[in-house]
Amino acid sequence: MRTITLLGHRLRALVYAGAQVLLTPLFALVALATFPLPHAQRYRIIRRYAHTMLYLARLICGIRYRVLHTDRIPPGPCVVLAKHQSAWETFAFQKILPPQVWVLKRELLWIPFFGWGLALTRPIAIDRAAGARAFRQLLAQGRERLASGFWVVVFPEGTRVAPGASAPYHPGGAHLAARTGTTVLPIAHNAGHCWGKGLLQKRAGLITVSIGPPIDPRGLTTDEINRRAREWIEAEVRRIGSAAEADLPVGARSA
Repeated sequence: MRTITLLGHRLRALVYAGAQVLLTPLFALVALATFPLPHAQRYRIIRRYAHTMLYLARLICGIRYRVLHTDRIPPGPCVVLAKHQSAWETFAFQKILPPQVWVLKRELLWIPFFGWGLALTRPIAIDRAAGARAFRQLLAQGRERLASGFWVVVFPEGTRVAPGASAPYHPGGAHLAARTGTTVLPIAHNAGHCWGKGLLQKRAGLITVSIGPPIDPRGLTTDEINRRAREWIEAEVRRIGSAAEADLPVGARSA
């Protein structure tokens, strides 16, 4: 029975991958057509790709999600420090959070079609090998994006981390918040239990996204901001684990 279930998950994951291969070039062409538009209008159009892939993940793969503590999402731009376990959250955050840009490795922009559309959202694309220069780029471009009303999403571990594991938190996002006086919003989730690393590593289930208490950076150092975010995120990831669906608390929604 377990083997049959596994084959079913992989077959649905294969169908999902096929749909993504077909839809990505089409959305990329739409994204390219938005080039003359202001950034905010481009973003509203381009993010429909993420919404579509999120919908198909539920329809084809049976991957649902719920969001806890939505009442903690501030009204103004924030620096988001989030757990990174899969590609799922890069889609979901575009539906859960206000308009945003990501801090990401520049190589992603070189991917045909997908990278072209991604580039038009004006991410902060850094060269990881650039050291101090990348740090200065994050601060300068992050400051500009925040001033334009966009949230800045940072995955401080720098790469996807498997469920149950953790990696050191890089200071870039916390430094941006400290230098600009911008609120930090920590976010935890368990997406890796449903959406693993690899084309066929998807299985039906409920992903829990938990919004943390906002962190006021005033009077805090970069290290203190990073430590507070990390402690909350890692503790919350352990708490939600791979828990099955339960009654939704106040400030939660499901999809």
